[in-house]
Amino acid sequence: MPLWVFLFVILTLSSGSHCSLPPSLPLRMRRYADAIFTNSYRKVLGQLSTRKLLQDIMSRQQGERNQEQGARVRLGRQVDGVWAEQKQMALESVLVALLQKHRNFQG
Repeated sequence: MPLWVFLFVILTLSSGSHCSLPPSLPLRMRRYADAIFTNSYRKVLGQLSTRKLLQDIMSRQQGERNQEQGARVRLGRQVDGVWAEQKQMALESVLVALLQKHRNFQG
């Protein structure tokens, strides 16, 4: 059970008329419990905001990695396309040269 729940239960039970403690003690206990709760609550909120900040940073980095990877893929495709065009042009020039030699032998 979290500490603040325990303290809340104690404060709830001690605030009734059945409490035989001096009047100043429950007030001190309430203030002490409020301080503990406030400090714990601030700590939790700080942890949550830190976690959200880290998640945002990590998602940005992942997005940048995905963009870089996408750029590499596009560049790779462009290089592959250029390479395929060069191979095709080289093959065409070889075929033209072979056809010319074949025509020269026949003609």
